[in-house]
Amino acid sequence: MGAGWVAGVTRARALRTRCLGAEGIRDVAASHTLGDALRYLAATPYRHDVSAGATPAEAQRAVSATLLWHLRVLAGWQPATGADAIRALAAGFEISNTQHHLRSLSAEGPRPAAADAPALDTGRLPPYRLGALGTVWTRLSRVRTPSELRAALAASVWGDPGGDSPAAVAVGMRVSAAQRLATAVPDAARWAAARLALLFVREVFVAGRRLPDVSVRRVARLLGPRAVGAGSYTDFRQALPATARWLLDDIDEAADLWRAEAAWWDAVERDGRELLRRSHFGPQPVVGAVALLSVDAWRTRGALELAARGGGPDDWWAEVFDAPR
Repeated sequence: MGAGWVAGVTRARALRTRCLGAEGIRDVAASHTLGDALRYLAATPYRHDVSAGATPAEAQRAVSATLLWHLRVLAGWQPATGADAIRALAAGFEISNTQHHLRSLSAEGPRPAAADAPALDTGRLPPYRLGALGTVWTRLSRVRTPSELRAALAASVWGDPGGDSPAAVAVGMRVSAAQRLATAVPDAARWAAARLALLFVREVFVAGRRLPDVSVRRVARLLGPRAVGAGSYTDFRQALPATARWLLDDIDEAADLWRAEAAWWDAVERDGRELLRRSHFGPQPVVGAVALLSVDAWRTRGALELAARGGGPDDWWAEVFDAPR
């Protein structure tokens, strides 16, 4: 491997120390007030964006912003292939920016689907600074109507979301992101497929919403036509390819999907650890580092929510995140 991968993988392994870790996350969750939790975070790798007096939404966003900063730094050390992989893994930040901008363009735009909404309302927070991890956000930020935003997406790597409503754009971008991730980052293909299956179930079998035709076709490319044509959750689960079925194997009812969410993050963490341990210089340790940083940020955001509600019980980790203690 070239010098670019040597530097990129070395930086990826170094960033592992930027995780708060299980013990730190438990301490945050056990805080009796959000202020206590923020004071704790002020002495951790999340201190850069966390400020005293922040609201729960601001605190959670600060954690996400720190994650994004780490990913931007990591991408800067990678050869082109590694930077492209990180950009695909970080697509959720551009989706978030686009959703917030689209709602600001609508007189009364609906909130995101419950499955994809932050744990606490994000209000009018500023957009994430994507830097080189953005693809079309600079152009999207300048549009002034939903139809212009849809046209800008259609002319970009995101493709046409199939509508200009907040719901259609949110689903269309997530479907597109999953498809691109599975193609660009083979080591993350099972994460992308399983996450897409979870999105489809929530939209179709829980919320009872019909996906735009263009999104249905994209889902079918990753999950297969039998799955997207299924008339029930049971039939859908049975029709899934192995790359996605593993997440729903133990979920007999769509109402229990919250367990699949936690299981997905647990799997990303396990896979991430294994990828980061790979000895060769290439994309796998980099993907592993992104995975572990992302899981840590997700759990820290959850811990902040518990702190804002007065602190979680001693067994919160196992019950809420289904992670080993």
